[in-house]
Amino acid sequence: MANMKSALTMSPEAGLSRYLAEIRKFPMLEKDQEFMLAKRWQEHEDSDAAHQLVTSHLRLVAKIAMGYRGYGLPIAEVISEGNVGLMQAVKKFDPDKGFRLATYAMWWIRASIQEYILRSWSLVKMGTTAAQKKLFFNLRRMKSQMRALEEGDLHPDQVEHIATKLGVTDDDVISMNRRLSGPDASLNAPMRADGEAEWQDWLADDDADDAEEELAESDEFSTRMTLLQEAMGALNEREQNIIQERRLTEEPKTLEDLAQVYGVSRERIRQIEVRAFEKLQNEMKRLAEERGLMPA
Repeated sequence: MANMKSALTMSPEAGLSRYLAEIRKFPMLEKDQEFMLAKRWQEHEDSDAAHQLVTSHLRLVAKIAMGYRGYGLPIAEVISEGNVGLMQAVKKFDPDKGFRLATYAMWWIRASIQEYILRSWSLVKMGTTAAQKKLFFNLRRMKSQMRALEEGDLHPDQVEHIATKLGVTDDDVISMNRRLSGPDASLNAPMRADGEAEWQDWLADDDADDAEEELAESDEFSTRMTLLQEAMGALNEREQNIIQERRLTEEPKTLEDLAQVYGVSRERIRQIEVRAFEKLQNEMKRLAEERGLMPA
């Protein structure tokens, strides 16, 4: 691991704006280049190969890190933690499996950042459950989708919707929303007092046209859909239908609709949905770990 750490000589803490400008200078790798470098690291622990693999993906880490800028932590530290995840990904990456490093690394980068955020937030010290951790990292996204980003408590209908989707209680949603209330930074926020530069200016790359990130996200989406289709086989017919009708359609059916179909209560449908979704997630995780797509 010492050789791998030496592959990353820059640190965002040393000067974030300079760091973001510097990482734009590293070229993206073609697929064949990436494969050969990965084989050199895998077979010979070639530190130069590791250096090229790491540095060519630093912009990807920075962009992912910016997605976690709303948790009140120094963005330089978030990027640093993401870089740790990137180095772990390079260390364990198997090019013979056929997917690109960016696709594989995204899992590790996010996992490293999320672990850092959880360690840093006092709510973890109070005994956070797996469901609450999921709520912690998905609440802002869901509020954005519902256009409910203003300060203050959520509407009861919004609370119920989020609670049902994430398999938590209404009280959990209300409590977490209050914990996370506060101004959210923007990529359009100026970096300097003169307002001449914005965060996104340092991340944009006109020549690359964000191809690496788009490729990684497209590849990851395809991979997730494949895992989802296979994981659905772990559910029985009723569970599959409820998950399909509640979470995998553009116009989800209500609990009341499905309660009438199956002749049970709304609460019973909700319980089946939550349990089935948990089974589905666990099976997807198992399949991803089995195929080396994410940290075990």
